[in-house]
Amino acid sequence: MKTNSGQTGAVEIALLLTLATIWSSSFGFIKVAVETVPPMTVTAGRLLLAAIIIVIYARLRGHRFPVEPGLWPKFFMIGLFGNALPFTLIGWGEISIDSGLAAVLMAVMPIATLVLAHFFAKGERMNPARIAGVAFGFGGILVLIGPAALGGLGDEAVRQIAVAGGATCYAVATVIARRLPNMPASLSSAGALIAASALILPMSLIFDQPWTLSPSADSINAVIILGLFPTALAYILYFALLRRTGANFIALNNYLIPCLGVTWGIIFLDELLNWRAVVALGIILTGVAFTRIGMRKTV
Repeated sequence: MKTNSGQTGAVEIALLLTLATIWSSSFGFIKVAVETVPPMTVTAGRLLLAAIIIVIYARLRGHRFPVEPGLWPKFFMIGLFGNALPFTLIGWGEISIDSGLAAVLMAVMPIATLVLAHFFAKGERMNPARIAGVAFGFGGILVLIGPAALGGLGDEAVRQIAVAGGATCYAVATVIARRLPNMPASLSSAGALIAASALILPMSLIFDQPWTLSPSADSINAVIILGLFPTALAYILYFALLRRTGANFIALNNYLIPCLGVTWGIIFLDELLNWRAVVALGIILTGVAFTRIGMRKTV
C-alpha cells in the first residue's frame, strides 16, 4: 500500500483525533456491554457485525480476495491475536476494573511490539532507546498493578494482567500483519474479521449459550456500537489515514488513546481518577516516547 507521509494538515489531524476518539471510546462501551453479556459473546457480536460491514465495503470497492497459498492461515492468526483473543481478554478484565484503567494498559502495545519485532522482524533490533522504552513500560505496569503483583495476585491484578495480555496480542498481530502480501486494505481487514468471527462465534455458542442470556438494552446497544464504530468504521478510517500520512503519524494514537480513554471513563461512567493510574500512564507514555526515538535511529 502506498502512503504519503508528507500530508499532515488539518484534515489528517482531524482524522487522527476522530480515530483516537472512536478507539478510546471502546473501553467504555465494553464496560457497559459486559455488565449483562459475557465477554466472548460481546466479542462475537461486534466481530460478526463488523465483518459483514467490511465485506460489503470491500465488494462495493470492487475488491476480490487474491488466491494465494497460505493467505488464510495468516488471516486466522491475525484474527486470533488482533481481534478475537484481545477483545475477549479486555472484556473479561473490564468486568472488575475501570474502563480508564484498561485504556492505560493499552499503552504497552507499542512497547510489546518492539520486543516481538526484535526477535521476529528483520532490521528491527533493540537499541538503547528501545531498551529504555521497554524498561519504562514494564515499570509502568508494575506501578499500575501495585503490590499485588509482587505477592499473591488478587482478582483485580489478574484482570489487569489479562488486559495487558490483550495489548500484547495486538503487538503479535502487528508483527504477523507485516508478512501479508500487498493487497487493498479492505481485503486484509475483511479477511482478519471473517477469520476472527469464525474463531470466536463457536466458542460463544458452546460456552455462553447466548440464547439463554437476558442482556439489558444498554448492553445490546453497546455491542452494536462496538461493531459499528470502534471495529468497522475504525478499520476504514485507519487505512484511509494510513494512505494519507503513513504509520508514524498514526502511531501518535499510542499517546491519545490512553488519555482519552481515562477521560471518557471519568465523564460518562463516573470513574475515579486513581493516582496510581496517572503515575503509571506517565511512565508508560515516557516508554512509548523512547520507543519512537529508537525507531527514528534505525531509519
